[in-house]
Amino acid sequence: MMKSKPLFLSAVLLLFSYVTLSAQPLRKNSQMVGIGPTQVLDTYLSAEHFSGTGLTYLSHTERLKQDSACLSTLIEHEASLSQVHDRADSKQELEGAYNLYWGKLYGWHLLNRRLHLQAGGVVNASLGFIYNTSNSNNPAQARAALNLMPTGVASYRFCLFGKPFQARYELNLPLCGIRFSPHYGQSYYEIFSRGDNDHNVVATSFVTAPEWRQLITLDAQLSRRITLRIGYLGNMQQARINGLRQHVYTHRFLIGFTRCFTLTPHAL
Repeated sequence: MMKSKPLFLSAVLLLFSYVTLSAQPLRKNSQMVGIGPTQVLDTYLSAEHFSGTGLTYLSHTERLKQDSACLSTLIEHEASLSQVHDRADSKQELEGAYNLYWGKLYGWHLLNRRLHLQAGGVVNASLGFIYNTSNSNNPAQARAALNLMPTGVASYRFCLFGKPFQARYELNLPLCGIRFSPHYGQSYYEIFSRGDNDHNVVATSFVTAPEWRQLITLDAQLSRRITLRIGYLGNMQQARINGLRQHVYTHRFLIGFTRCFTLTPHAL
């Protein structure tokens, strides 16, 4: 009996260690850079349509627990900067934005776990600007918004030439939110210095501020922890608020790397 107790305790400790390790969350993080065309219209600054080229940095992180793979946390940091010009190439604008996406997704595994479908929602906090280099009066437009966005993801694993690949599609659509916007002809001096606020923080919906954001990626595994990722990020943003129209259309062709980590409780 005395010898059986250490064996029993050892078995319990091994089982506990296995359960603890299996419950540790996994984190998959991708770092990508992209380049592509940008189109801008902001009637607060100009009635002209501007087009040019922009750069984007995208950090994409997904956290999930091995013992609860149905629920995951999605975190994305997106920063972009574009230089655009009008059709006559006589005026220029600079457009920049930072977007934080944070949300929860619930997933289902199908086709012998090759297909992974996820649905949920993210909160999008956005800050940005549009600067017209030719305007002397009201040369810049600030962009600030907070949105709730339903999100859907489809991932498919397959083999090609004996190598593992994964194709992934992510779609974000707006539901409701709030947005800052001046009125036509209203200066920022009037808003912030004189305090002449006039409905400058506006509730928005998919009708007044429609958006179509999609991320398509293809992963090619290079090692057990590192994967090459190429993809496309497209974001079509529109708004019609306070008598102003604005749209920012960006298309980016991305390349980067993905790494997988197992997080310890101290790293959380």
